[in-house]
Amino acid sequence: MITVKASQKIFTYVEVTNLTGICAEHLEDLAKRHGLGFIARATKTQGKQTGQWFFRPWDLMVLATLFPRCAH
Repeated sequence: MITVKASQKIFTYVEVTNLTGICAEHLEDLAKRHGLGFIARATKTQGKQTGQWFFRPWDLMVLATLFPRCAH
């Protein structure tokens, strides 16, 4: 069971990996495959874009319910 504050509406990539126990590699694969989370893109000064994964409480619930913790 995962306990989070009711007021928290967005979770970062790192928070989700810590809460669910799913490793970063598997989390990214699951998020892309199942359309979970979203990427916020920011443009850096040199013209390169960087992306940061964010997840909603619904995404967190789906990940915690359907996917087991990583054993490695």
